[in-house]
Amino acid sequence: MKEYNSVSEPFLADVRAVVGDANVFTEPEKLEQYKTDEEYDPRRFHVPEAVVRPANAEEIAAVVKLCNKYNVPLTVRSGGTSLADGAIAVCGGIVLLMERLNKIIEMNTEAMYVIAEAGVRTVDIQKMANEAGYLYAGDPCSAESCLIGGNLATNAGGSKAVRYGVTRNQVYSLEMVTPTGEIVEVGSRLKKCSTGYCMEQLVMGSEGTLGIITKVTLKLQPMPPYRFDLLAVFDDPFKALDVVPKIMQAGLNPTSMEYMDNSYVRACADYIEFKGAPHYEDGIYVIITVETFSEDELDMKMEQLDELCEAAGAVEVLEADDRIWAMRRNCQESISLVSKVSLTDDVVVPVDRIAPTIKEIMHIGSKYPFPIPVKINAHIGDGNLHIVLCKCDLDDATWEKIVHDFHEEVYAYAYAQGGRLAGEHGIGAKKLAYMEEFTPAGELELMRRIKLAWDPNLILNPGKVFNA
Repeated sequence: MKEYNSVSEPFLADVRAVVGDANVFTEPEKLEQYKTDEEYDPRRFHVPEAVVRPANAEEIAAVVKLCNKYNVPLTVRSGGTSLADGAIAVCGGIVLLMERLNKIIEMNTEAMYVIAEAGVRTVDIQKMANEAGYLYAGDPCSAESCLIGGNLATNAGGSKAVRYGVTRNQVYSLEMVTPTGEIVEVGSRLKKCSTGYCMEQLVMGSEGTLGIITKVTLKLQPMPPYRFDLLAVFDDPFKALDVVPKIMQAGLNPTSMEYMDNSYVRACADYIEFKGAPHYEDGIYVIITVETFSEDELDMKMEQLDELCEAAGAVEVLEADDRIWAMRRNCQESISLVSKVSLTDDVVVPVDRIAPTIKEIMHIGSKYPFPIPVKINAHIGDGNLHIVLCKCDLDDATWEKIVHDFHEEVYAYAYAQGGRLAGEHGIGAKKLAYMEEFTPAGELELMRRIKLAWDPNLILNPGKVFNA
């Protein structure tokens, strides 16, 4: 691992000259606020040496150049909702906040696009699009608090990915600051393009290691006027999972297909204080959203869905109201009711392997002495499943051992199915060792070469994704 210089007074003086005294923080109580993101294990916390809050791409570029000059590492923090330690300054240095880049610059409904700065909340883009009768299809569960730049940096997924794709599928172009401090625009507002390298797609998903995204042009979709949310309740997880291929093969093109095991059903109902949640004690939820452009098509698809779910063994098929979706969106937050320290994973496999993978993870989890059985929720329509392990009162040594051994088995199985370590949360610092272990050597070496070519001083987000 490369060694860096500590933040010095001359460095801070130069940074203050760029962003202003009021936007550089070194007070201990302020720095303490940025020691973690959504990481709950105190052993993984890192207090930065300074926090910097720039106003625009020009200021960010100047700060990046200073970091190169003084050999100070820089960690970009978007909404702080990372579940992979992506916003933690694991190598020290500064944390760069994006919150002042918070303007929606243009919404063009005729050409169906929106231009926004990277610090805009995802939900604000969604709401503005909806109010104009359009849809921004990116929909991570943390949309209320995450920022669009972080969505791009991690290639965030979410509940609508089964129909519309993930964040990278919603993007025309972006503006970024390179690791050496240049401002560049990559991509273009085109339906198709075969002109050179697809640079915007390379930057998206690189988790802030190849550039700092400052502005984006996003695609808008026509808003389907008809929608129905269905809740199929099962008492057997295998029956619930086996309904997935039947729905996909029927050509129903659902917008969302979400899975919650019963431990999540109970925890989430308790968390949002939903009294009388359907089949609270033993229900396994499959939530399916269908959207259409005609009422007749919606009626036809809902009738088919109802028949498919009942044939698969659903004990009840209901309408999924806002409370059911509130449960699903609060899966992560509900864990705090049962364990102060937990670990959330998001393995991804080909869609046709989601059912056997969940079955195998349940089997693997049963072999380890976790105080609470492994909790699983999943975007079952796109192959992305979330595994939660709860520490509760386990001692640190036991916790580390069983988590490591569990992951070794789960990741090996996922890769054998053609899967990968993360579908939407990213690698960050949390999965760095596993990235080194499971990624094919040639692919990992290619990533290293790209990183070193773009960021020769290893200034941007070091200690993340892989060891450069």
